[in-house]
Amino acid sequence: MMENFKHTTVLLDEAVNGLNIRPDGIYIDGTFGRGGHSRLILSQLGEEGRLLAIDRDPQAIAVAQAINDPRFSIIHGPFSALADYVAERELTGKIDGILLDLGVSSPQLDDAERGFSFMRDGPLDMRMDPTRGQSAAEWLQTAEEADIAWVLKTFGEERFAKRIARAIVERNREQPMTRTKELAEVVAAATPGKRQIQTSRDPYLPGGAHLGKQ
Repeated sequence: MMENFKHTTVLLDEAVNGLNIRPDGIYIDGTFGRGGHSRLILSQLGEEGRLLAIDRDPQAIAVAQAINDPRFSIIHGPFSALADYVAERELTGKIDGILLDLGVSSPQLDDAERGFSFMRDGPLDMRMDPTRGQSAAEWLQTAEEADIAWVLKTFGEERFAKRIARAIVERNREQPMTRTKELAEVVAAATPGKRQIQTSRDPYLPGGAHLGKQ
């Protein structure tokens, strides 16, 4: 369920200033989010300027579609396909600047239904685009223990990756996890007590990063 989040873009001016905007330039905002960067870029473009924005989050797309500006267009998809989007629009070699604000946004973390945070119980999802691919719950139910450990170690630099992965597999054999609270409890129980609160948050971002690559 989409809520009315008030999101403040961090280092907004600094990021956009780094593009050295030309009024007639063509720019790409590869991670539209809630549109903070895009709106500032548009304010600096002239009538001949153009901005192409990209996001895979349906909620971000809904925000972008409310922008009524002929210089602006939005694409629902991953920024990893940026070269294809540019070629399809015959803009190869014509782009003046690209902005990428990587990571999970605060609206995604604050919305329990997205499953990115252990602080609020919600579906064990973690997908940037909930309409595509496997949810975290589905992946954890079918992934090998070694694969789960690799994701935690590679994306989260988790030193207890093998221990956590084993606990997740054993729990899913007993009863498949479907909620973020369940995963947090398993992680906390599998790691030293002094690290329980911190560790129970750690698997969420590497898990989301892995699902985003699928």
